[in-house]
Amino acid sequence: MTDTPTDLGAIEAERQRIRDAHLRPAAERPRSTARGLHHTALISSDVERTVRFYQDVLGFPLTELIENRDYPGSSHFFFDIGNGNLLAFFDFPGLDLGPYAEVLGGLHHCAISVEPARWDEIVRRLEEAGVEHVVHSEVSVYFRDPDGARIELISDPLGEMYGNQVL
Repeated sequence: MTDTPTDLGAIEAERQRIRDAHLRPAAERPRSTARGLHHTALISSDVERTVRFYQDVLGFPLTELIENRDYPGSSHFFFDIGNGNLLAFFDFPGLDLGPYAEVLGGLHHCAISVEPARWDEIVRRLEEAGVEHVVHSEVSVYFRDPDGARIELISDPLGEMYGNQVL
């Protein structure tokens, strides 16, 4: 990070230029070639600790635990995050991958939509489990999983963010 002054006006002008050039009204957008997010895969340093956190604290049921075909001895395991979507993990026993790091091109955070009533319950469970977290705008809670990945739980409906329709 540098201490170079940021020209917010220029940044907004560039954002508007990109919107004008590429953002089409919903009725004019082509249908996506994708069916949905099959899974997002993160790294786990401890399979059972990860299962206890995601299933017991967050309430995402473990759906499968299989061998990772890409690395002998590695596990590939999945959690149901609703709507037919999965959050997956790999472990890599014997590899020293070092601590989690946010890097350019890497994961900044994974945002998962939850029902508003469940959101309050999960925030309470995070507190009870002693998980440091930050509530933002009363609809998002940010925290780190046991391996340091940043997770956001957002109670806005799918396709909406802070009152803006994004889908």
